[in-house]
Amino acid sequence: MPKVVLVTGVSRFLGSRLAAELAADATVTRVIGIDSQQPRRADLARLGRTEFMRADIRNPLLARVLAQARVDTVVHTPLLGRARHAGSQRSHTELGVVGTMQLLGACQKSDSVRQLVIRSTTAVYGCGPGDPAVFTEDMQNCGDPASGYAKEAVEIEGYVRGFQRRRSDIAVTVLRLAGLIGPTVDTPLARYLAMPIVPTSLGFDPRLQMLHEDDAVEIMRRAAVERHPGVFNVAGDGIVCLSQAIRRAGRVRLPVPAPALTLAGAAVRNSGALELSAEEASYLNFGRVVDSARVRDEFGFIPRYSTEQALEAYLAAHPSLARLGIATIWALQAFAERSVAARGRTPTLTAQTQE
Repeated sequence: MPKVVLVTGVSRFLGSRLAAELAADATVTRVIGIDSQQPRRADLARLGRTEFMRADIRNPLLARVLAQARVDTVVHTPLLGRARHAGSQRSHTELGVVGTMQLLGACQKSDSVRQLVIRSTTAVYGCGPGDPAVFTEDMQNCGDPASGYAKEAVEIEGYVRGFQRRRSDIAVTVLRLAGLIGPTVDTPLARYLAMPIVPTSLGFDPRLQMLHEDDAVEIMRRAAVERHPGVFNVAGDGIVCLSQAIRRAGRVRLPVPAPALTLAGAAVRNSGALELSAEEASYLNFGRVVDSARVRDEFGFIPRYSTEQALEAYLAAHPSLARLGIATIWALQAFAERSVAARGRTPTLTAQTQE
């Protein structure tokens, strides 16, 4: 059992929830939470006995924190995704990728760290027309992604592999989480399904896999308090086709030619809540499904929520997604079609932060 656990990213959803769970575990002696931003007041109260430290993991002084606190377990929840504002993208990427490099450097120098847990994403596999039906942990990604949170995750995992070669005595666990959804977590998929009119690629109906927010927190907690080195896919059982998800959300589906998907997303997005990047548009064309057998065998972990149940939990927590009346549907669809037809050029779009 770990004695002193350091959790990064405690001002964001996963880090905050995980630190709170670890703080409630009497077998864990001390929990230290680090983030460059102050958590919201509600999140700070939920952290319990977690010792919050406002610090940037890019700072080399992090090695001193590990040494002074005698940290034996580090759980890293890197910031993956694109900044909401294009001007902040550079610092956003640095915090995710460069911050991970600095953290690994600090762990490499430490004589107390015995375990490292890294949150990653199934987006490292990419998505395309030549994808296998199901990805396993031993498969390579389908070409290196050019941008977005998938590229950042691939880079981070590359640095982690290098760290493993240098410090083979430290147990490293990499959790590749499927797309999160649930009552409280804010993700691009949740915002996409909340649009009154949901643009989809004509002729495509991708298979989607989802992971309930509670299951994501639980597998990360298990990885921190137990010892299971390796790379693990984590996703809810089963799949949901995009058309099914849209229908269950009671939204209007607007099929458009695949190249126009980002254009349509910009035209009908809900008050600027969502903009689609080329990377996300590709995912909405081809989808992605992974095999979670390894995490079941090694951890004995079975998610409480299947993909379908995770989607239903999200919809149940958002009554605003009630089904629209037929007159409203016709009006919205007519507006969307006029908007897409009227747009003469594709705007410059950025993806939202991936939690």
